[in-house]
Amino acid sequence: MDALDRKIIAALRLNGRATYAELGRTVGLSASSVHERVGKLEAAGVITGYHATVNPSTVGLGVTALVGIQPTDTADDNDVAKELGALPEVESCYAVAGDEAFVVKVRVPTVDELEHTLGRLRRIGGVARTRTTVVLSTRFEGRPNNTVLEDPPATGA
Repeated sequence: MDALDRKIIAALRLNGRATYAELGRTVGLSASSVHERVGKLEAAGVITGYHATVNPSTVGLGVTALVGIQPTDTADDNDVAKELGALPEVESCYAVAGDEAFVVKVRVPTVDELEHTLGRLRRIGGVARTRTTVVLSTRFEGRPNNTVLEDPPATGA
């Protein structure tokens, strides 16, 4: 992956709907060259997909919570993660250091539904306890972090 690939990735992270021609103008390549590079980045697993970003409350998911999952001493983390992934309310799952093995982001329509979801989480085999933080508002989320994709600063001589 070279500097042009990094520029293409940065542009796609800002606008996943950009055409190859638009990307080409941004990075200084032809549309066909960009198409070829994007195909290679997809094939290599660098670009793993494209999606629409929606406002959760407008689609009926007005309650967001971050739930820490503390496993039992005998729990298999892979089994617990698989069970967490089976719950449609669990949007993201992070393996973390500390008392909890996982932190999951849950989105549901109501606080009542959050209570039901927490009950389902606690019934997963290998879950000892949960710790929940309800999100009051989201200041930002999912913003692209292109710092590693930018050209490195020039060193002075």
